[in-house]
Amino acid sequence: MDQIKAYGVLNATQPLGPLQIIRRLIGANDVAINITYCGVCHSDIHQARNEWRNSLYPMVPGHEIVGIVADVGTNVKKFKIGDKVGVGCLVDSCRDCLDCREGLEQFCLKPIFTYNCLEKDNKTLAQGGYSTKIVVDQDFVLRIPDNLPLDQAAPLLCAGITTYSPLHHWNVGPGKRVAIIGLGGLGHMAVKIAHAMKAEVTVLSRTLDKGDDAKRLGSDHVYATNDPKTFEKLSRHFDLIINTVSVKLDWGAYLGLLKRDGCMVLLGVPTDAPELQASPLIMARRSLAGSLIGGIKETQEMLNFCGQHNITSDIELISIDKINEAYERIIKADVKYRFVIDIASLK
Repeated sequence: MDQIKAYGVLNATQPLGPLQIIRRLIGANDVAINITYCGVCHSDIHQARNEWRNSLYPMVPGHEIVGIVADVGTNVKKFKIGDKVGVGCLVDSCRDCLDCREGLEQFCLKPIFTYNCLEKDNKTLAQGGYSTKIVVDQDFVLRIPDNLPLDQAAPLLCAGITTYSPLHHWNVGPGKRVAIIGLGGLGHMAVKIAHAMKAEVTVLSRTLDKGDDAKRLGSDHVYATNDPKTFEKLSRHFDLIINTVSVKLDWGAYLGLLKRDGCMVLLGVPTDAPELQASPLIMARRSLAGSLIGGIKETQEMLNFCGQHNITSDIELISIDKINEAYERIIKADVKYRFVIDIASLK
């Protein structure tokens, strides 16, 4: 076992601070990675503070991990020392269920998440990327395109795949009208990716305060949802709506913006779910769906797509000692658009 420097929490009420954690020694199928950067996801906050009521402690958050391969096991053929790689929300799965066999490991009933989860031995706590090193089975390691800066690529491992997956699944491309609700960590990635897919992109934000930014990122149009005329003007307008926010909205009103056979996809999880009447769905054969990250194959496809189109996240790079301040700023939506930790600051 290797002792590794990390940052994490011992319980739900304390701030994050320095920890020592244990990483397993490299096995035949493993890749050892020296972590250079780790993105900060809002779900890190939910889990560190036990807001989803399933937290395991001690906890080291972080599932937007990028770094350099330091060592490989004897059976590893996919990677070599010095490669630029990433690790996302999953580090293993059962590999035997229908979802796993179809490359949809994110829907496995026994997934092994990067942190806040037990590893395959059912006793060791998986620990995340707020740390200097991680050891992962080669099948769950992703290759980062050489042209993407590692710090800006880190959020692709969660925010990128979370938005790419539904855009890809619902066949977004030329001629499609796509609306993005919210322009935050997820929303700004959805705009960039949908634009690269050559869709007509509209940002739906509460106000027009982020209008210039939305257009800089690739949005063709921006509308304020605090203006009732927006819902009149855009009635039956969109093929697909990607809802990136976790706040309570009138889902029925937004469904009314879809064409016949259109779909609204939920990525956020509101704690207070809204009521939904049947009529917005049945009157135009609309659908309300959800989506969760992506499997390993699709995540690599997303990274390759981002490499081809030079897509990265807009980030604010921070040192590890600023992580508690960053959590509070995320809650206030005071970041454009993703915090990334410089792991070199973890000494």
